[in-house]
Amino acid sequence: MSRSKPPVLKLDPAVQQAACEGLKRLLDDRFEVRLGSFEVQEIIDFFAQELAPHYYNRAIADAQALLSDRFAGIESDLWALEKS
Repeated sequence: MSRSKPPVLKLDPAVQQAACEGLKRLLDDRFEVRLGSFEVQEIIDFFAQELAPHYYNRAIADAQALLSDRFAGIESDLWALEKS
């Protein structure tokens, strides 16, 4: 029996509950699969463990690119202010 890893991300209990209810609804409506809260929570934990780091890293890369562009603009503005 394999041991599951703890989730990377801990959600606020209200957000966790809403995610659980939303996933239960999706599984029931779209796939006619009815799971209990424990099973759905295990699926959410799996996605948090497997996917959250990829989304997080992408967000960091996007922020780095944005900041790089902003700093380049500031640097250019500072060069324009220099007196010769």
